[in-house]
Amino acid sequence: MFISYGDIMQESFIKEIIPQIFLTDSPSGYDIEVNKVIINILLKLGYEYEVLNKNTIVVKVEGHDNSKIVATSAHADTLGLMVRSINSDGTLNVTNVGGPLAPTLDGEYCKIQTRFGSSYTGTILSKSPSVHVYSDSKSMPRDFEHLIVRIDEVVKNKEDVLKLGINNGDYVFIDPKTTITKSNYLKSRFIDDKASVCLLLGVLKELKEKKVKPHYMTYFYFVHQEEVGHGASALAKNISEFVTCDMGCVGLDLAGNEEACSIAAKDSGGPYSYELTNKLIKLAKENNINYVVDIFPFYGSDVGAAWRAGIDCQGALIGPGVAASHGMERTHLKAIDETMKLLYLYLTA
Repeated sequence: MFISYGDIMQESFIKEIIPQIFLTDSPSGYDIEVNKVIINILLKLGYEYEVLNKNTIVVKVEGHDNSKIVATSAHADTLGLMVRSINSDGTLNVTNVGGPLAPTLDGEYCKIQTRFGSSYTGTILSKSPSVHVYSDSKSMPRDFEHLIVRIDEVVKNKEDVLKLGINNGDYVFIDPKTTITKSNYLKSRFIDDKASVCLLLGVLKELKEKKVKPHYMTYFYFVHQEEVGHGASALAKNISEFVTCDMGCVGLDLAGNEEACSIAAKDSGGPYSYELTNKLIKLAKENNINYVVDIFPFYGSDVGAAWRAGIDCQGALIGPGVAASHGMERTHLKAIDETMKLLYLYLTA
C-alpha cells in the first residue's frame, strides 16, 4: 500500500503550502487572493480546474469507474471582521464575519482593506484599553459592542479616516499568527478550515505522483462562505457521496484530540449518513488510522449546506482534531496526516 504509517504523508509539501494558504487573507466573501494561491498550486501539480459562479474551485479527477461521482471539499473562507461605522475619534467599530471568539481578539493586529485597493494596519482593542486610564479596563466586556480598531495612521476624526478611503463595509483581516513548531504543532487562527485545504492539495499531489486513479470520478471542491452557512450549496446535482473535510472538535467530553482524525456521527444539523460513516470508520480501523468518532453539538458543515440546497447524496465529515476553535487554534501535523490517509483510502479503495 502507498502509505508508510511511520511517516507524515507529503510532509514537506504540506509545510511548504501552509504559509501560502494561511497567510493569504480570506474571510467569508473575500476569496480573490486565496483562489489565486490555490489555483497556482493546482497548476504546478498539473491539474485543470473550474471556478464556479460562487468562486468555488472544482477539480475533476477521472476514476476507474466514472458511472458514479463522489465529492470531497474543504472551505477556504475564514472568520473575519468588517467596518460597521467610523467613530468621531478616528477609531472603527466592527461587525463580525462568521463567528470569531471575540475575547481572543483584544490586542490582535489587523489590516483594513478598502474597496479601492488600499490597505492599512491596525490593532483590535477594547474601548478601555489602558489600566492606567480606565477604571473598567479589566472588567469591560470583550464583545463586538466594546471592541474597536485603532488605525496605524494619523487620524484624529472621522473625516481623516474617510480621506484614507476607509468606509463602512470594508474588510478587517485578523492576523493569523501562523506557526509550525519544532514538534510539528500547527498553531494559528483559521486552521478551521485551511488545514483541510492543504490536506486536499496533499491528496491531489499524492494521486498525481503515484499515478493512481480514484475508484470513482471524484470532484475536489475548494469552497467559500462556509463560515456564514451556505458554502457547499451549489455543488453538482449528480453527486452520490460527499465526504467533506473540516476541523474536528477538541474539549469537554469529546473524544477528539490534536493528533487524530475525527469522524463525525452527528452535528447540530443531525446525523451524517449511516452507511458512509460506517465505511469510513471501517477503513480507519482496518488501516491503523488514528481516529475517533464524535458528536459536534455546536457545529455545522458543508454537507449540511449541500443537503439544505437539495443535493441528493450520502454525506460524511472527517477532519483533523483542532483545539480552541474560532480562537487561537492548534493541531498537530499528525492529525492532518491521519485525515489525508483516510481520505486517500476512501477515494482509492
